Amino acid sequence: MDSPAEILPGVIFYSYLSAERREKVCFWNYHTLILQVSGQFKIETSEQTLSMSGGEVLLIGKNQMGTLTKTPLPGASYETIVISLQDDLLRKIVLEEKIEADRKYVGPPNMLIPTNEYLQGYFQSIIPYARSAGATMTDEMGIIKVKEGVKLLLLAMPALRNFLFDFSEPHKIDLERFMLLNYQFNVPVEKFAQLTGRSLAGFKRDFQRIFGGPPRQWLQDKRLTAAKYLIETKHRKPSAIYLDLGFESLSHFSHAFKKKFGVTPTGLMR
Repeated sequence: MDSPAEILPGVIFYSYLSAERREKVCFWNYHTLILQVSGQFKIETSEQTLSMSGGEVLLIGKNQMGTLTKTPLPGASYETIVISLQDDLLRKIVLEEKIEADRKYVGPPNMLIPTNEYLQGYFQSIIPYARSAGATMTDEMGIIKVKEGVKLLLLAMPALRNFLFDFSEPHKIDLERFMLLNYQFNVPVEKFAQLTGRSLAGFKRDFQRIFGGPPRQWLQDKRLTAAKYLIETKHRKPSAIYLDLGFESLSHFSHAFKKKFGVTPTGLMR
């Protein structure tokens, strides 16, 4: 299984990988709860790098992007259970349980959750459904399981109410700082606009004012300049850096690099 299977469409996912390491850029539009069943999981954002192994639980904050790496252990498999805590469902929990945020959350956007016997038992109850591709889990049952998970999170960390139940829209964040931290991610300009709290037109207008040019050209120039530095100064191989700098293929990277600098990346190494 190369990509997560949906156990409850759009809400509960199961990922299984038997032997190969996988790495990809991800977007988290909603808070996301992850149980690492086996193998190793690593998330890298502009603000944090976190890793976990079998039996650990991670909560990822919404409106983020980053690189996700899945690594099976030698001779073993990689398994995760992923639950998307969508705003509509969290709002229902607020109404049903009369739970509200009482202050603005100011902690880290991603955090490892201290595990206890209740959370471990909760995830163990989902694993059989996941391994059978959710064949016996109804939508109603799935929603009940998600609500149960949220309540157990609050039991483990009561302060999470301020993290989970903040429904304010993404505000206009510092565009210059955000782009300098995240330029390497190979994502559409529309996604950068969304994550900085702007319409596409507003993003392009603000970008032009700050950087003096259109975003697509700036992104490519920034990535190529970073590549030149890594090759010349850090002696990195082009084949080892082009994906991390947002290029889809080595040939595309080499062509763009030569067009900008008049020499191929491998030629620069000589």
